Amino acid sequence: MKYDVLIDRACAEKNLDPALVYAVVRTESGFDPRAKSHVGAQGLMQLMPDAFDWIQMRKGGGEAPQGEACFDPDTNIEYGTTMLRILLDEFGSVDNALCAYHAGWGSVKRWLSDPAYAPDGETVTTIPFDDTRAYVAKVKKTMEIYRRLYDL
Repeated sequence: MKYDVLIDRACAEKNLDPALVYAVVRTESGFDPRAKSHVGAQGLMQLMPDAFDWIQMRKGGGEAPQGEACFDPDTNIEYGTTMLRILLDEFGSVDNALCAYHAGWGSVKRWLSDPAYAPDGETVTTIPFDDTRAYVAKVKKTMEIYRRLYDL
């Protein structure tokens, strides 16, 4: 698989399910390291520049690199998997983390505080954004395909 060494290493370092990361990369960029979305997300894991900068600062790297760094597969996978690990730790489930990865941290915080979206206050059961609902479903379906095809 493309970028398997980078993805497998990042998953091992961050205790992430490889099927999740492969599915996110497949869904976000189709494994195109030069991908750029209409909203400005970049690289394999489609990181927004602000998120990229925030992770760089959090990792203690000082001022974030500009320009091409987000398109570097190693850097993008490192930062994207760091973001996934943070979101999983913060929100406690793959579904919540995927919602936050797609719709933003603040959106998931709001949904978790609203019983219409998260009756138990811990799990978003009703995703109010159509595109985020479709994204979560697509990533989860792709995860299952990767598990079956590659025994992940």
